[in-house]
Amino acid sequence: MKTCMNFIDDMKKMAGVELNEVQREAATHGEGPLLLLASPGSGKTTTLLMRIGYLVETKGVLASRIKAVTFSKASAMDMGERFERFFPHLGGAAPDFSTIHSLAFEIVREFLRRRRIAYRLIEGQAGITEDELPNKTKILLELYRRTHDDYMTDDQMEELTRYIGYVKNKLIPPERLGEVKCDVPQAEKIFSDYERYKQFGEDRLLVDYDDMLTIANEALSEDAELLSKYQKRYDYVMTDESQDTSLVQHAIVEKLVKSHGNLWVVADDDQSIYGWRAAEPGYLLDFRRTYPNARILKLEQNYRSTPNIVDVANRFIKRNKNRYDKNMFTDNPSGEPIVITDLPDYKYQAKYVTEKIIDNGNLEETAVLYRNNSSSIMLMNALDRAGIPFYMKDGDNRFFSHWVVEDILNFMRMTFSDKRPDILEKIHLKFNGYITKKQMAMLLELKKDEDESVFDRLLRHIPLQDYQIKQLETCKMTFLQLQGAAPLVAIRTIRDRLGYDKALEKSCERMGYRKELLVGILNTLEEIAEPLETMEQFAARLKHLERNMKQSRMNKGAGAVTLSTMHSSKGLEFENVYMVDLVEGIIPSGDDVKKDDKGETDEMEEAARLFYVGMTRAKTNLELLAYKTRDGEQVQPSRFVAEVRHIQHPPKTAQINQSHPPRQAGPAVPVNPNAIKEPSALVVGAKVRHAVFGDGEIVLTIGDSVEIRFDAETKRLSANICVQMGLLEPRS
Repeated sequence: MKTCMNFIDDMKKMAGVELNEVQREAATHGEGPLLLLASPGSGKTTTLLMRIGYLVETKGVLASRIKAVTFSKASAMDMGERFERFFPHLGGAAPDFSTIHSLAFEIVREFLRRRRIAYRLIEGQAGITEDELPNKTKILLELYRRTHDDYMTDDQMEELTRYIGYVKNKLIPPERLGEVKCDVPQAEKIFSDYERYKQFGEDRLLVDYDDMLTIANEALSEDAELLSKYQKRYDYVMTDESQDTSLVQHAIVEKLVKSHGNLWVVADDDQSIYGWRAAEPGYLLDFRRTYPNARILKLEQNYRSTPNIVDVANRFIKRNKNRYDKNMFTDNPSGEPIVITDLPDYKYQAKYVTEKIIDNGNLEETAVLYRNNSSSIMLMNALDRAGIPFYMKDGDNRFFSHWVVEDILNFMRMTFSDKRPDILEKIHLKFNGYITKKQMAMLLELKKDEDESVFDRLLRHIPLQDYQIKQLETCKMTFLQLQGAAPLVAIRTIRDRLGYDKALEKSCERMGYRKELLVGILNTLEEIAEPLETMEQFAARLKHLERNMKQSRMNKGAGAVTLSTMHSSKGLEFENVYMVDLVEGIIPSGDDVKKDDKGETDEMEEAARLFYVGMTRAKTNLELLAYKTRDGEQVQPSRFVAEVRHIQHPPKTAQINQSHPPRQAGPAVPVNPNAIKEPSALVVGAKVRHAVFGDGEIVLTIGDSVEIRFDAETKRLSANICVQMGLLEPRS
């Protein structure tokens, strides 16, 4: 059997693994609970695998007696592969790597078999059923339809599913369901109906992913024999990414280790970003309350990023109060400061980022991060037009099938032909023709006439109110005028003159839709439409982008830029990172900034942690992008960007020496008669000479920003300041 030092020395020689002092202390931890707080880029996975190797090679623990639980199936597989590379001499003997859901399902399966309870999975691959066997989605759609006499949208399905998962993972009892916020009307009733249907709706128990956890927890509480079996199966339990673990998941782990207490937990409370999915970062803060004799160690050395990024990120996250005090540091060589860019308008953002990516190259080591998936569409559009391959880590094709997108396409179809009542049926409640459902039904019952406008048929054959007649005549004329119009003109006419925006507002009030999300979809459609000449081109462009989004999944690791939400970027790293849409209302969102009696909400602290996760994905270059206006309205840059700016450039305190009177202000700069005197002269391709940086060429202009490529490097400067101070002159 090896000694501790033999193991450490052998791993350095055989696998090139050199552990720092804290990593070594964590890896060689023996009995009892330990919480390892791992800062970004601190080598936590390597430390976890070394701890397993240490137990096997120095303590003689059988690998099969070690349970390692991680957040995702991909992580579990990755750990297994890395363990085999580190320890090939073990001949394939490996610990049990799995997700918590996989472990829970194993427990549930045995528990229900013991109770002779038949069950059926209604989610995942096992939940894909024939039409006569409803799965989770079909059940919820039907329960919603029964409750509202209407069909549920994709957004509402996502919200309702999140709500159900949150309730289950938080172990919230039925009497407290009303305390949980959900934008779907009567969500509490639908939840109760859903639970009742799973119990009694078929001849067997129906089980979804969240049920796996709650039933497993109940099984370990109720069945002492089953609990003892699983406690005796594993002598050591290790959990990774525990900041993302929910209350019910923690409860399962607690029960597994209660007999021996050998729990080794790796987590970072500063990277807990799944509160909306019921993650419990507070559990980590109370770790010693649950495990009084626990050791707590901190991995604070960052091996990923430059000191410029590490220092700012470390100081930024200290704004949060509910956290362990840590001081992330690095011994990496110094790099460039974090770049903060304020664009004059949102519409420049995608083009600006695309130009920067073209200029920098190294696509595979470049990522663009955003909070909401909706931000990805314009980025994808700009990259596609520039011929830059991209990999979308968590692309959401639902944008292209969203009912708002389908509405706009149906309006456009009406401009080609206003003779189809089937198209009018889909949009008749969404513009200012004021056609009722009853009138629409009467129109559909009329004998088909392919040569007559649906508006003329309404006017001639359907009883109407006086106010409807003029409105229908106006709408008919508007659709005729839109024939052959450019798609951007068509969309703006649909929104304004046909009243689609006002109809959306009413839908938001009635159905609880998020207005900013729907307006964002419309604005994105306008951006896609802007350079196009025909509506046919617009429809084809949407199909092209949808196809490219699906195909982008094949571009991973193939010289492509990565587009990802900040949530999905955790665990990844890139040389160059651009964080976009950093404005108030997005990060932090309106819900984040609401304060309680104690000051900032948990949501605000989580938003800051999400921002921190995004920053710490960057190894060398990090750029934060905000803008001043969006859709004609003023917006404020994110307060998080302001905090980063303050950290990098703290305001200088004015010190007045009373013994010397203030000097009179003289000329700010020497007069340069050859200087460029108008910002309009600063155009792409112009050759200029800078008073400090020498000869250069203008490669990009966005608002007040001008980028000039000099011999040594490319600089971004303020066009107005350059002109006012006479810093640039033309050169031939």
